[in-house]
Amino acid sequence: MIQYAGAEGVIDLGWGHPDPQLLPVEAWAAATAAALRRAGWTALTYGYAPGPAPLREWLAGHLATVDGRPPDPDELLVTAGASQGLELVCTALTRPGDVALVDQPAYHLALKLLADHRLELRAAPAGPDGIDPDRTAGLVRELRAAGRRVPLLYLVPTFNNPSGASLPAAHRRALVGALAGLITIVEDDTYRELAYPGPAPPSLWSLAASGVIRLGSFSKTVAPGLRLGYLSAGAGFVRRLAARGQLDSGGCLNHTAAMVLAEFGTSGRYAAHVATLRTAYRQRRDVLVAALREQAPALELAVPDGGWFLWLRAPGAAGLARLATRHGTALLTGERFFVDGAAGGGRDRLRAAFSRLGPDELVEAARRLGRAYRELPLAGRAGREPDPDPDHGRSG
Repeated sequence: MIQYAGAEGVIDLGWGHPDPQLLPVEAWAAATAAALRRAGWTALTYGYAPGPAPLREWLAGHLATVDGRPPDPDELLVTAGASQGLELVCTALTRPGDVALVDQPAYHLALKLLADHRLELRAAPAGPDGIDPDRTAGLVRELRAAGRRVPLLYLVPTFNNPSGASLPAAHRRALVGALAGLITIVEDDTYRELAYPGPAPPSLWSLAASGVIRLGSFSKTVAPGLRLGYLSAGAGFVRRLAARGQLDSGGCLNHTAAMVLAEFGTSGRYAAHVATLRTAYRQRRDVLVAALREQAPALELAVPDGGWFLWLRAPGAAGLARLATRHGTALLTGERFFVDGAAGGGRDRLRAAFSRLGPDELVEAARRLGRAYRELPLAGRAGREPDPDPDHGRSG
C-alpha cells in the first residue's frame, strides 16, 4: 500500500519521507468535510485546468508571506506534486538530445526524471557558493555555438536535497541576472517552508522578471499522498501548460484534493500544522547533529538552516555505508546525487534524513553509525575502498 518498506531491525536514514506521526490525519479529515459541505458537487467534478480559484487565490496570498514577492493567481498552476510539475516543464520545453544543466549535488530522482526525457545532463560550473553565474552563462553560449539546444537549468537552491545548503542572496541575484534571456531556470522550491527558524531566502522566481519557473509541493508541508503541488511561472506559460491535452482532457490534475487544501489553508489549519512541523523537524535535526558529533566526531557535517537532510563527509563513504547496514542503520551514498555518479563526485559523502524518525531512533542510528565508523578499516578511513559487501541494502 505504501512506497516505503524498511528492512527488519534497520533504522533507515536513507528515505526522505515525513514521520507518519506528523501527518495531519484528523485536521485533513475535518478540512475534507468542510470543503465538501461548502463546495458540494463542485469539489468532485472535473476542475478548472490551471487549478481551482480558491486554492490559487489562497496560495498567492500565502506565498506573499513566505517569499520575496507574491505571484498573481494567473501565474500559478496546480500540479500533482513537484515531480509532475517538472515532468510538465520538460514535456513543454525539451526534446530528446537537448542538454539540461543541473546543479551538483542534485536531487537524484530529478536527475532520473530528466534522463527519462533523453536529455544529456551536464553539471553547471560551480564555485564555493554554488553555481557560478558567469561560467554557467559561458557554457550555455559555448554549447549553443556548437549547435546544441540548452533549454533549462535545474536546481534546488533553498535547503538543497541532499546537501541542505542554500545559495546566498547576492549569489541568487547574480545567477538570475547572468542567465536572463539565455536559459530557463527551473527552481525546485520544495523545502521553502521548512526553515529553522526562518525565513528562507527569497526564491529565484521572486528575484527574476522572467525566465524562472518555480516548483512547489505540499508533500513536505502537508502529506505526500495528496500528490499535490504547484508551479509559478509567467501567465503565458501557465496558459500554455493548461491548454495541453492532459489538462484539457481531465481538468485540474488533482481537483478534489486542491479544493480540500484551499479549505485547509483558509481555515488556518495549514499554518498551525506547518508551525508544528518546523518545531518537530528542527528538534530532530538538532538531536541527530548532537548525536553524530558525540558518536562519530570524525564525520564532517554542516548544520542546515532548513529541509530534511544532513550531508556527511567521510573518506570511504561507500564502505562506511555497507558497515552501517550491518550495524542496523542505512544511509544514501553521495554518488547518486551527481551527474556522472562516482566519477562526478560524492565518493566521500552520505545523505542522512532526519525527517522520518523520532529523536530516540535518531540517537540510536548515530550510535550504530559511530560503531560502524570505528570498525571501518584504516584503508577505508583514508578514502580507499574496503572489500565490498554484497549484502548491502539499498534505500530509495
